[in-house]
Amino acid sequence: MLLLRARRRRGAGEDSVSRMAHELIQIDGAASASAPRRLPPWLRARSGHWERVHDMKVLLTGSRLRTVCEEAHCPNQGECWTRGTATFMLLGETCTRRCGFCAVATGRPAPPDPEEPRQIAETSRRLGLTFVVVTSVARDDLKDGGAGHFAATVRAIRERNPGARVEVLVPDFKGDPESIRTVVDSGPTVFNHNLETVERLTRRVRVQARYSRSLEVLRTAKALGQPTTKTGIMLGLGETEDEVLALLRDTRAAGCDILTIGQYLQPTKQHLPVTEFVHPDRFKALETAAYALGFASVFSGPLVRSSYHAEAVAAGLPSAR
Repeated sequence: MLLLRARRRRGAGEDSVSRMAHELIQIDGAASASAPRRLPPWLRARSGHWERVHDMKVLLTGSRLRTVCEEAHCPNQGECWTRGTATFMLLGETCTRRCGFCAVATGRPAPPDPEEPRQIAETSRRLGLTFVVVTSVARDDLKDGGAGHFAATVRAIRERNPGARVEVLVPDFKGDPESIRTVVDSGPTVFNHNLETVERLTRRVRVQARYSRSLEVLRTAKALGQPTTKTGIMLGLGETEDEVLALLRDTRAAGCDILTIGQYLQPTKQHLPVTEFVHPDRFKALETAAYALGFASVFSGPLVRSSYHAEAVAAGLPSAR
């Protein structure tokens, strides 16, 4: 099961939400002490239609553009490319941070390509995309963390593909409010910043990030007038249900509208191990709990990723522009 959607339960207080989630989440029991070796059947991704995947590969290669689908070894690449959608990655393929979960290479990045915003906008037009997702590596070497490049890309897409909505998945910009303002002022439909994991595990999983700073990024974007904000987390890194529920409450308190929850998969042996393959029923339980807390849209399932079916996640939100 790729996606699990639940009807929003209105009027549930925080205590009832916690009790409900505790009852449902216990279905799968506690995480194992050692990393599991075999993928369970619910983690089999759809391969997609090979001809469409090939055509997408040719077009993206010809445009000299990168996608997070490839760089992060996303398990949904075949399915999404068959649908003609992709998440463009800005500012090169080398990150200035070395997170324990991420497959993107770490090192000294090249200077930003000033033509990249125009190229992404033109490629999105040629693909006929109506919902464009752009993300980036962390660029702590840049004064604004790459915020200006994000803004230029959003504006270029608006100009060359005016019918498209745009989601930005941004790094934390070291919490700089002016960088956040730069991106918000460019007019993205959705402003996305991922917490990735619970507070206790943040230092181990995200290394140079801070849980409180990520919450502040979401809070600041909303305060600056961003109509729709979003975050995503992974399960299977050793978190407890109490910690996940605390994260849900924290992100709602920061004004977050959209939530994605997926299974962490170890990209290489050098990355953090998987402590648990979480059963789909637990994803369902957390989705129900998140709706009860007031999230407007939730996608929760083993193969869900932050940008997976992004257009469907944002569909119908009255504040999306």
